[in-house]
Amino acid sequence: MRLISSITSAFGAIAVLVLVLLTAVAVGARYILGAPIAWTEEVSGLLMIWIVMIGAIACEANRQHLTIDLLEQALPGRARRALVIVVTLASVALLVFMAWQAWALAQSTAFKKTQILGVSWFWLDLAVVIGAAGTALVKLIRMVRPDTTEPAEPTSH
Repeated sequence: MRLISSITSAFGAIAVLVLVLLTAVAVGARYILGAPIAWTEEVSGLLMIWIVMIGAIACEANRQHLTIDLLEQALPGRARRALVIVVTLASVALLVFMAWQAWALAQSTAFKKTQILGVSWFWLDLAVVIGAAGTALVKLIRMVRPDTTEPAEPTSH
């Protein structure tokens, strides 16, 4: 789980850094130089989709998604485990369906290109495929190997 967390977090951090630098350059070019850079909006949108979807995997690997575990905490051991399995399988089913639909969308829009850069829409839709499938994989790993469910480290404020 740590490897998945490290890889996805590193990718996310680099993508956010690129997005921030790109935005700063675009703002500077527009307002200081008076010469807007046309392609920055497309690249920013593409990066944002990838950041969100890869970030979903990182959040799941680090157990940082918002959960409401009132019922889970109220149940005794076996019932709690059964509920966790049912909820996990339902989540995985939804995520796999999402990935499958995103893959179908990616294939059907592969011929479409973005207006300025001419990047295939396939690359935007692929982020959803990877994000949903990766999150489902992390959930399955955690369900099969409960010892990998170390809680996120508490933050001190």
